[in-house]
Amino acid sequence: MDWFNDFWASLTFSKVILGLSLFVGSLAVSFIAIGIVMVKVPPDYFSSHYVRTFLPNQPWHLRFGAIAAKNLLGVFLIIIGIVLSVPGIPGQGILTILLGLIMIDIPGKRPLEARIIKRPTILAAVNKLRSRYGKEPLQVD
Repeated sequence: MDWFNDFWASLTFSKVILGLSLFVGSLAVSFIAIGIVMVKVPPDYFSSHYVRTFLPNQPWHLRFGAIAAKNLLGVFLIIIGIVLSVPGIPGQGILTILLGLIMIDIPGKRPLEARIIKRPTILAAVNKLRSRYGKEPLQVD
């Protein structure tokens, strides 16, 4: 229990403010990114008929670098989403995980994406956001 007492004794006002600022900042960035991606994805993105292409007419080295960066960002968002899913931590954990899954390129991710987006509360929230920006609702199978 000494580490616990040492931790509380080491807290200062500036450390608490820094921690809260980082938390609020990362939460805001997460919400903004989720909103942008959910509005920008094509309505049939979660349909089994959707064909994916990423930078189709670009040189291989540009495609490789962009795909690597996209996958790293996706993994980061999945980790943030898992943290936000912990009880007691406010945030849209499941939507952040979905955003990360959308960005990474791994086999078998389609069924997991579909399970998340088909949740009635998630689908309703995303479609409400999309309608606010004049976009069609998402089509799910």
